[in-house]
Formats: sequence, structure tokens, C-alpha cells
Amino acid sequence: MTVRVRFAPSPTGYLHVGGLRTALYNYLFAKHHNGKCILRIEDTDRTRLVENATESLFESLSWAGINFDESPFTGGDYGPYTQSERLEIYKEHALRLIENGSAYYAFDTPEEIEQMRERLKAEGKDPKYDRLNMINQLTLKPEEFSKFFESDLPRVIRLKVPQDKEIYFHDIIRGDVRVRGSEIDDQVLLKSDGFPTYHLANVVDDHLMKITHVIRGEEWLPSTPKHILLYESFGWEIPEFAHLPLLLNKDKTKLSKRQGDVAVEDYRAKGYIRDAFINFIALLGWNPTGDRDIYTLKELVEAFALEKVNKGGAVFDIVKLNWMNAQYLRQTPLNALASELGELLNRQGGKQFSADYLEKVLALFIERINLLPEILDTAHYMFFNPEEFEEDYFKKHWKENTTGLIMPLIDVYKNAEDFTHEHLHDITMAYVEKNDIKLKEVIHPIRLMITGKSAGAGMFETMEVLGKEQCIERFDYFIKTISFT
Repeated sequence: MTVRVRFAPSPTGYLHVGGLRTALYNYLFAKHHNGKCILRIEDTDRTRLVENATESLFESLSWAGINFDESPFTGGDYGPYTQSERLEIYKEHALRLIENGSAYYAFDTPEEIEQMRERLKAEGKDPKYDRLNMINQLTLKPEEFSKFFESDLPRVIRLKVPQDKEIYFHDIIRGDVRVRGSEIDDQVLLKSDGFPTYHLANVVDDHLMKITHVIRGEEWLPSTPKHILLYESFGWEIPEFAHLPLLLNKDKTKLSKRQGDVAVEDYRAKGYIRDAFINFIALLGWNPTGDRDIYTLKELVEAFALEKVNKGGAVFDIVKLNWMNAQYLRQTPLNALASELGELLNRQGGKQFSADYLEKVLALFIERINLLPEILDTAHYMFFNPEEFEEDYFKKHWKENTTGLIMPLIDVYKNAEDFTHEHLHDITMAYVEKNDIKLKEVIHPIRLMITGKSAGAGMFETMEVLGKEQCIERFDYFIKTISFT
């Protein structure tokens, strides 16, 4: 048997990180078993569609490196799959269920349905569809049904759930699941506008696309008994199911935008490295060994097993994501990072720098950042002359005698032919010893004059990378501009 799985998002907005994990687990499972991973766009709920959401989904999935087998990316014998283009297929199958007695017509208005549910709630009953009191094929006499059917009244097709039947299935992650038919609603399968509901379209497509394993989020677990009934009603082979745990905030609530970013595009925009992000997402609820966190995509494919996915929710720990991104960042060649950094600076409209200079800046700050764009803030003074200086730092380290100590040292720097950090250190120490002062009496003011900041990379290393000309220019600017009184 060839393993065939699918990722079936709805174009209702951005790609949620939970959706990316579902896509990734389907992809890893398929590749582990030398199978096929298919992309299907489920767009039959026309009230929730968002303009350009499909294109956004494609872009985010493409950035994540998840390549599908029968999809808009690669074509294929069947692709792309878009449910709104397959309405006749769903209608044909809904009618087949009418014919074999597994479904029926219902003519109730939305207002009548709402009144029914309110009545059942008031009676303390489950507000599911009440066949006995509603206008449907099961309660109408033949002549009454003909009258309704031949009229232009809106109608839907509902699943006829056997009330005394026990529905059973085995979930690869959660084990055995049993639900009584009396607990299941007579779900609408085909709406009055001719569009199928998720349940009908999902099952029909999974069968026609020969899906062997349905890997999806935990929120679809309550729908699975309805899907089992549909498979049985059609006489089709039932695929295996695996329902993934929820993604949680640190406080164990369901991951939501109220507590941080949840869209893949947001993390991409912030500069997270693709491989680091995929590595992190893969470990939200699963880990091949538990003794390490960094894996290549090839290693993830080789090790992936649904049986090892946890049942409990997985915490989306941004601290761990940042740590992981930093590991990947430090493994990336500096020339590649320099190219990206140059593009970031260009977008800011700043001065252009040589690749050699950018690599030196990166080497100086790579251990201080988790994301490449952070360097624009952390090392802002490496790209732009400081125009503001930390006032508290100035007051603390610029004493009455500081100007007298600093001016001769600046002359030492101006006369230095060797501007490497080693030589800068040596001539500064020599000046300190000659004047019987402490290093901090000059090093803090020097840092302030060059960077405007109270902290940063090694001072002499910073001066070397900036270069003699730039350092002297900054000394002069500070002396002419900043009041020493």
C-alpha cells in the first residue's frame, strides 16, 4: 500500500503555526514511508473566505520548504485540488446517500432551527437536530413530502445517524475511541446553496484521492464519528486517523493571537531562519529521542513516527524558538548573512557597506543576537553615527577631569599606524599606566563617544572594525557637540 496523506487548509486568512505543524507532520510521515503528500484547498464555506488567502497559504508553505506531490506547486495527475471546483461531485454523492437511505432532505428555515435549539436547551436536552419535530423527509407523509420537494422551498440534505449504533475507530495517537449514535447530530451534508459542508466534501475527497492516513488537529476529533458513518454509508474503506495535540501558550491556554504571533508570515517577517523554524515546529508534541533538539529535515523524515506524538498539548515556547534560531544563525556562513544584512540595510535606506565590513560586524555581534534583524538595533552604531548619547552613562562616567584624560589619548589614537584591537589595547594600557589611572576612567568615556551606548561588543574590537577614520570622526563630533559642563 502506498501511503497517501493530505494537508487541507481553508483560505480564511494567514497560515497558523498549528496549520504549519499539521502540514509538516503530513509531509514527514509521507516521506518517511516513501508516500505522497497532497495539498487540497477546502473553500466550500463561502462566508469565511478571505481575499488572497490562498496565495498567502501557498507562499508560506513554499517558504517553509514543504513541497507537495499533487498540488498547485507541481501539478500532477490530479492537482490542484480546490473543493469549490468539485461541487457536482459532492452533489452526486449526497444523492447517492439519499438513495441508499443514509441521508434525507430537510426543509427547515434557519429561524426554525434556532427555535428548536433554544427549546431543547430550555428543556435541558442536547440541542442537536430533533427529527421528530422538524420538517424533514422522515416525518412527512409521502404526499406531504412530494409537496415540499416540488416547491421552491430551500432544502438541505442531512446525514441519518443510527441512534442505537456504537461508532468505533482507533486513533494512532489517542487509541480506541467509541461514541454512541445517540450523541451525534444529524449533520447537514449539502447546504441549500448547493455547497457541501466540510464533512461531506472531506470524506468524498479523501476517498477519491485515495488518502490512507488522515493526520489533522485535535479539534476535528469530535467530527470523526460522523466521517466514519459516511465511509460506512458509502461502503468505502476507512483510512487511519491521527489527531494532533493543540498548541498552547505558556499559561497552557490555547495558542492565540492575544498572547503573541500565530501566523507563519509574522515569524518569516521577523527574520527567523526557515530551517530553525521548521525544526522548532516539528518538536511541538514530538521528539525522536528527547536527548537533543537540533535536527536536519532529513533526520526528521527518517525518525518520524505518529505513535511517538504526545496526546497532551504542546507549549509554543518563544524563548526556545529564539535559542534554536540562534544556533542556526551561528552555523550560517558569514558571507551569506552579510548578503542578507546588506538587503536589510538597503530597505532601511541607509549607507551601503562592503561585504567585508558587514562580515566583520557580524563576527563581532553574532553571539549577541538571536535573529539577524536584531543586529540593526543591537549594533546600530556600526551602521549609523550616534547622534544621541545615554545621559545617565554620561553623567556617571564623565567626571571633571575626564576631558583632560581623554584628549591626549585621542591624540595617541590619531597617531597610531596600527589600528588592530591588539595594538589599541596595548597603547591604551600604556597610556593608563603612564598616567597612573584606572582603565575604566577612559574606556567608558571612549565607548560613549564612539557608540553612544553603555554596553556593547569589546571596545577595542569595535574600534578596529569601525576603522581609524570613523573613530576619529566620532571623537571630533562628540567634542564639538556634547556639553562637558
